[in-house]
Amino acid sequence: MKTEIFTITNIEQQRSEIEAAAAYLRAGELVAIPTETVYGLGANALDGNAVKKIFAAKGRPQDNPLIVHIAEVSELYAIAREVPESALRLAAAYWPGPLTMILPKGDAIPPEVSAGLDTVAIRMPSHPVANAVIRAAGVPVAAPSANISGFPSPTAAQYVIDDMNGRIAAIVDGGDCEYGIESTVVTLATDPPELLRPGAVTVEQLRAILGEVAVNPAVLNPLAEGAQAASPGMKYKHYSPRAEISIVRGDLAAFAAYCAAHPDDADAALVFEGEETATPLPCVTFGREDDALSQAHRLFDALRELDAMGAKKVFARSPSPQGVGLGVCNRLYRAAAFRFLPEPGKIIGVTGASGSGKSTVCDLLRQRGAVIIDADAEARRVTEPGSPALGRLATAFGADILRPDGSLDRRLLASRAFADKEKTDLLVSITHPAIVERCRAQAQAARDAGRTAVIDAPLLFSSGLDKICDLTVRVEAPEAIRAARIRARDNISDEEIAKRFAAQAEEAALSRSADVAIRNYPPYELEEEIKRI
Repeated sequence: MKTEIFTITNIEQQRSEIEAAAAYLRAGELVAIPTETVYGLGANALDGNAVKKIFAAKGRPQDNPLIVHIAEVSELYAIAREVPESALRLAAAYWPGPLTMILPKGDAIPPEVSAGLDTVAIRMPSHPVANAVIRAAGVPVAAPSANISGFPSPTAAQYVIDDMNGRIAAIVDGGDCEYGIESTVVTLATDPPELLRPGAVTVEQLRAILGEVAVNPAVLNPLAEGAQAASPGMKYKHYSPRAEISIVRGDLAAFAAYCAAHPDDADAALVFEGEETATPLPCVTFGREDDALSQAHRLFDALRELDAMGAKKVFARSPSPQGVGLGVCNRLYRAAAFRFLPEPGKIIGVTGASGSGKSTVCDLLRQRGAVIIDADAEARRVTEPGSPALGRLATAFGADILRPDGSLDRRLLASRAFADKEKTDLLVSITHPAIVERCRAQAQAARDAGRTAVIDAPLLFSSGLDKICDLTVRVEAPEAIRAARIRARDNISDEEIAKRFAAQAEEAALSRSADVAIRNYPPYELEEEIKRI
C-alpha cells in the first residue's frame, strides 16, 4: 500500500489536505493523526471492518480496547448508552484535552472497538489538526497509538512513518506532540470511579471534580493473570523498546552505586537531565527529576533513542509517582515489564477485630525489619485541627466533637459513629479516601525500596487496601478476650464495646478471605504463627 503523507502547518489554508484525510476515514481506511498526547492510528469507529484493520496494521491483540475520539461533547450521546452528570462535569473541566472517560457502550459502537466489553472509552483531543480531521470526517474516530504494538508510542510524525509507512492509507504530520504520553483513562462505569491509566490529567484533578476516585492496582503493577484489560495500556508489557529495561530503585547515589557494582549487566543508562556523569555508562535523558511533565514529554523519544544507539540492556532511574509522574512510572514500568533492581519488597495487610491484638503482631513484624503503616495513626493525621475532614465530621456528628483547642474528641466521635451502621458508614465515607491514599502511598514507597510494608488496618478489606497487598493476615481472638482487652485499654462500658463489635461485623465477614489467620490468645504461639507470613 502506498501511504500518502499530509504535512499540515496551516489548517485554514490546507482544507483540501484535511478533507483528503477525512475522506480516507469515511471510506474505511486508516489514517494516522497527531493529538496532544501521541499520534493516533484512526479508523471510522462505527465501521467494524475498518477497525479490524487497526489491529492488523499494529499487530495489536484484539482483546485490547480502543479509544473513540470525538470533536464535540454532544457526540457522547450517540456513542454512550448513558451519559452521567459526572461525565459532563469532567468534560467541562478537561475537554478538549488528554482525558478519556469510560462509559456504558451504545449500540452504534461495534464490538471490535470495545474488545467485546459493554463499555466504551471516549475522549476529545485538543490538537487542532486532530480536531479538524475528525470534524471533516463526520464520524467518531477509533484510534490507538500509531506504532507497532508493544513498542514506544510515537510523539512525532517520523516515528509513525518508520512504523506505518506502507501499512496504512495516510499519515497527517501535525508536528510534535505536546504531552508525550497517552491520555488519562478513568472509568465512570464503576462506583466509585476508577483511574485505569494515569496521564497528564492527574488523579488529584479527577478527585477535585468527582470526589472519591479509586486507583486500579494495575496502574503500577502487572494486570492480574487472566484479567481482561478494561482500558488501553493495561497489558503486562507495553511501550517497550527493543532494549531490555530494568528499573533501579532509590536516589541517584543508590543508582550510581548499583551501576558501579554491576558493570557487565547494562550497556546504557536512562537518567534525568544533569545526571549523565553519575555512571560510566552511555546515557539518554528523559526530562528533569523535579519536572514530571518534562519526563512525560521525553520518555518515548528517549526509549526510541536507546534503540537507535544499539543498547541491549539498560538501567533506568525511577521517577516519583506523584502527579503526572504516576503516568510516567506507569509507562516506564510497563516498558521494563516490571523488572526492578533490587527486587521490590512486598506489602502485607493485617486486620482483625478490635482487641484481637493486631498491634502485637505488627510489633513482631517490625522487629523483623518490616515498615509498619498504622491506619489508625493515619486517621489521626487526616483529622488534625484545621483539616477538611475534621470540618465535615463536626457537621455530621455535632460541633461538640471538637475540643476548645480545635482537636477531635475521638472517644465522643466513636460513641456516636458506632451507634449504628448508617453512622459508621458516614464516618467511613468522610475519612477513608484520604486514609487509604496515605496508606497506599507509604506502602508502595516501602515496597519500591525493597522493604516489607505492613498495613495495620481495622478495615483492610472494606477499604479496598487488601487489593494492593501481596498477603493478607487476619488476627483472631475470642470475643470475651477481646472485650477484656478493650475494657482495660480504653476504659469504656460494655455497651460501647458491643456497639464497636457490631460496627465491625461487615469487616469480620470480609476478613474470612484473608490468606493467613493468626491466633493471638492462650496458649500463645505467636512466634510460630508469624513464621507463616
